[in-house]
Amino acid sequence: MTTAPVESTAPEQGTGRDAILRAARRAFALRAYAEVTLRGIAADAGVSPSLIVKRFGSKEQLFHTVADFQPVADELFAAPPAELGRHLVLTMLRLRDEFRGDPLLRVVFSLGRDDERTLLRDRFREQVTARLSGLLPGPDAELRAELIAGQLLGLGATLSLHRPGAGHLASAERVADLYAPGLQRLIEGD
Repeated sequence: MTTAPVESTAPEQGTGRDAILRAARRAFALRAYAEVTLRGIAADAGVSPSLIVKRFGSKEQLFHTVADFQPVADELFAAPPAELGRHLVLTMLRLRDEFRGDPLLRVVFSLGRDDERTLLRDRFREQVTARLSGLLPGPDAELRAELIAGQLLGLGATLSLHRPGAGHLASAERVADLYAPGLQRLIEGD
């Protein structure tokens, strides 16, 4: 596969783009690249295959868009280290609402055979974990970045597993009150 230009994964309302991206995230995370078809993604998204081609150009370009964590990482890490724990939780919750799904969790389902799904894991490590490691002060930054990434994935998995659950009933601020202190401790390295 060649590297294709990657466009933002932020949803655009009314275009079918967000539905296509949700369907593509599921498809590419759960099946080998060769098994995924634009027709299948289109059926899952409720759009025509031609709309996918119009929006993304090809299956390969769609895959590269889905495999890009950079836009999410830009939003997640847009706070100084002293405020990052709370910002991470509130941003994850906001992005879950905007995407109508977890913006990072697809990497967990990419743990299958070595194929293009490896790119999801590699990009996650590069664009999320390694980038976070570079932002963290003090010793063990790489280890702490991996633990923080794991906690963010755990938050996404928990909220998905217990849907609607107590997390649905609590405000984002309340979830951050409970979850962010553990993240902040890892951020600061205490």
